[in-house]
Amino acid sequence: MARHRTKRSIKAGMPPGALVHVGEAREEQVAMRLIGYDPERVLDRTVERAEDVADLRGGTGTLWLDVVGLHNPILLEKLGQAFALHPLLMEDVLNTDQRPKLEDYDDYLFVVLQRLRYDRRAGHVAQEQVSLVLGNGFVLSFQESQSELFEPVRQRIHAAKGRLRGQGPDALLHALLDAVVDEYFGLLERLGEEIEHLETQILDRPSPISMRTLHRLKRELMAVRRSVWPLREVIGGLERLESPLLKPGLDLYLRDVYDHTVHVIDTVESYRDMLAGMLDVYLSALSNRMNEVMKVLTVISTLFIPLTFIAGLYGMNFKYMPELEWHWGYFAVLGVMAGVVLGMLVFFRRKRWF
Repeated sequence: MARHRTKRSIKAGMPPGALVHVGEAREEQVAMRLIGYDPERVLDRTVERAEDVADLRGGTGTLWLDVVGLHNPILLEKLGQAFALHPLLMEDVLNTDQRPKLEDYDDYLFVVLQRLRYDRRAGHVAQEQVSLVLGNGFVLSFQESQSELFEPVRQRIHAAKGRLRGQGPDALLHALLDAVVDEYFGLLERLGEEIEHLETQILDRPSPISMRTLHRLKRELMAVRRSVWPLREVIGGLERLESPLLKPGLDLYLRDVYDHTVHVIDTVESYRDMLAGMLDVYLSALSNRMNEVMKVLTVISTLFIPLTFIAGLYGMNFKYMPELEWHWGYFAVLGVMAGVVLGMLVFFRRKRWF
């Protein structure tokens, strides 16, 4: 069933900061999961109202609110008021066709990412926006649909493994960024398998289906490139940013995420070059195949030219043709035709024309 999608044009004429959802409503209901933790304890619960979240603020630990579903502007407006977020920030959260970016609002940082995954059922790359807000003692994450993207982070918090439980919200922001970037590698592995299969298919038996698959892969790699190139600037900006919300030492971990982003970009560029080369191979294969067909047809036509001449010569309606009265004339003409064909075949073979 087709889902309702709100277009950007609906916001024409509205004032800046007007909260209108732009994009596809992927969830029926907005779900909010709240995790509060410190080195000794973890609180994990679901909340239904923005007021419940506001009541739990002010603790000494880290508060993480994960919001799934962005089609309820009223609820998100209340969340923005509960955390004193700027209306323009909430507007960008609801506008799900943003490019990856980083904005510093002094009291909090706003990061927009694009989540990319391979939808096996649809057979193409699916793209969703993920928005993160880092504030004093809290992190907010906004997703378009329910997923297992951040489940490893939750498991690390509950298991108290690594440095996450003992660090502040900036470490949680890094963990969420790293989860989004790591998902790119699984997508690239899947696209790499498709590209290898397509290459084999083009070399063995090129077809219009191969061309359609090639163009689809080029479009999907272009979408990946549009999402990853700005992300490199976002991670680099976080690494260089001087903000009291980012503790010393976090830049080392952000540099690791930056290296992963560069690796993804290099892989995307390599795949694009491979597809460009495959297009040339496809056109060359079609040209060679057409040349082979034309060569066979040309040989057949050449063989029939002298036969047509002989048949036309003896098909003329002249009365005085000596061969017409000869008892073995018909068989002799057939023999001459067969000899001409065999002679031409031997000549062509020696010239290596086929």
